[in-house]
Amino acid sequence: MSNQTLLRRTRQAALASALFVALAGVAAADPGPRGGMHGPGGPQGASIEAAIAHVKDQLALNADQQKMFDSAVAQNRAAREAGRTEMVRVRDAMKAELAKPEPDLAAVAAIADAARAKGQAERLTARGTWLNLYGTFTTAQKQVVRDHLVQRMERHDAWREKARARFG
Repeated sequence: MSNQTLLRRTRQAALASALFVALAGVAAADPGPRGGMHGPGGPQGASIEAAIAHVKDQLALNADQQKMFDSAVAQNRAAREAGRTEMVRVRDAMKAELAKPEPDLAAVAAIADAARAKGQAERLTARGTWLNLYGTFTTAQKQVVRDHLVQRMERHDAWREKARARFG
């Protein structure tokens, strides 16, 4: 293999790595109430919005709360779509740069950083909507959400202990 071929493959591998890092950062900015063990709520259990959505049937929401719930769900969907659009924008920017003889990876990183910041702002806005809804809950409704979160955390702790015992 010639030095020029080796240099070209090394450069391609470096650019592919940069693309992966840029897209991974934007993918992490994807908003949405997935929750779960390692979703937006973090490793300690479900996110606030996922917890509320999960126990919705047990909450017996009144008409105003139902409107707030529907609005929060719509806001999450819109934020998730905006996150996907930002991912496409970063990917397109990376493709455009990689088509150049000397790609400007700093420009792509700046676009990815802006997309990540935009996603974070949208997540915080959506979470605020869910917290406003939670603020309207009765004590009984809050206990339902609390009990769900406690169960999730206990399951996660048990899983973590099992993994520690198994893998050291």
